[in-house]
Order: sequence, then structure tokens, then C-alpha cells
Amino acid sequence: MEPTIHLRAEFMKSSTRMSECPAPALPEYAFVGRSNVGKSSLINMLVGRKDLAKTSGRPGKTQLINHFSIERPPAKGPQWYLVDLPGFGYARVSKTLKASFQKLMYPYLEKRENLMCVFMLIDSRHEAQAIDLDLMEWMAKRSIPFCIVFTKIDKLKPMALQRNIDAYNEKMLESWEETPMQFLTSASLSEGRDDLAAFIEQTNKAFRMEN
Repeated sequence: MEPTIHLRAEFMKSSTRMSECPAPALPEYAFVGRSNVGKSSLINMLVGRKDLAKTSGRPGKTQLINHFSIERPPAKGPQWYLVDLPGFGYARVSKTLKASFQKLMYPYLEKRENLMCVFMLIDSRHEAQAIDLDLMEWMAKRSIPFCIVFTKIDKLKPMALQRNIDAYNEKMLESWEETPMQFLTSASLSEGRDDLAAFIEQTNKAFRMEN
């Protein structure tokens, strides 16, 4: 599917701690999800690059906060930052490595002042997982804005996909008054790319009005 919103992306830097992140001068959007959720593929799809975010057959490989600068031509210069956060929840990753992920990710999510939204990636093929629900509850308690991004929707037939989405929302509504904003995406079919890009552009307008 050909996008209507074209983006240009460049790798900026990798950080081992929040203090090394770029100056918080632009609005920032973080992508987070369990290992193998399709995060790298989604990021590459969003920015129209095949190799911007490195995909790996070894889950849990991303261990850094990776910043990318994004601009939308014909505008000159970056308009926002895309942040690829470490994957989490992979059983074969050592306890030490899991602890390092948490030590890196949680301070960033809680204290990064220009963080406009976290995109919480969920594999649409699977039922709700406690580790995902716990992270979303943690963010909600700290007023960290986030959206759910269901990935790999092309792997299911439409009726099966809808059943899974409905079941996920039912699970969330057991403890939530309402569900957060949601996007349905497929990296292989480029589904949901314009919806995500348009949401980011609208949120960027709010950032510019406040600054």
C-alpha cells in the first residue's frame, strides 16, 4: 500500500542510559513491546526503510535506547524523534539482562520530558499477556500517554482478528474504565502506516502550541 505521508529517517544515536539521550528539543515517540512482536519491522514500515531498525532472529537483542530523527519532506530538518526501546518479556533472556532492560527503560518512560506518546506493540495473534497489561497499568498510574498498536494483522483472517481484538479489550475492561487508542498494523502489507503518521503529526501540533 503506497503511503500518503512520506517520512525521511536517519539514525541519530544509541544510549546506554537516559542521560545520554539527545537534548529534548523535539517531540518524541517511543516504540516498546515484547520480543518478537514485530517492532523493528513496524518501525521500518512506518518510515519507509528496510534497514533503519535492525531486525534479529535472536529475541532480546535490542539493549539500547535508539534514537532516530524524522522529517516529512518538503520540510527541512527533523520534526520529531522516533525511539526504539529494548524488547522485553523473552523467557530465555537472563535475569541480569532483564534487570538491565528495566533499569534502562523505566527511567526513560517516566522522566523523558519530551515523550509525547508510547506505542505499546501487541501481537494480534495472541491473547492478553500479564507482562503487557502490567506495563500499561504502570504507565497509566504515572500519566504516561500511550496507544496500543496491534501488529501482524495479516496473519489472521478478518473474523479471527476481530475476535482477538474484542477479547483483548474485554480483558482490559476488567480493570480499565475505557481502552486506550488503538491502531491495527501489518508491516508486510504496510497497513496502518498513514494512521500512525497522521496521529503523530496531530500530536506534534499540540507540542508546537505548548512550546
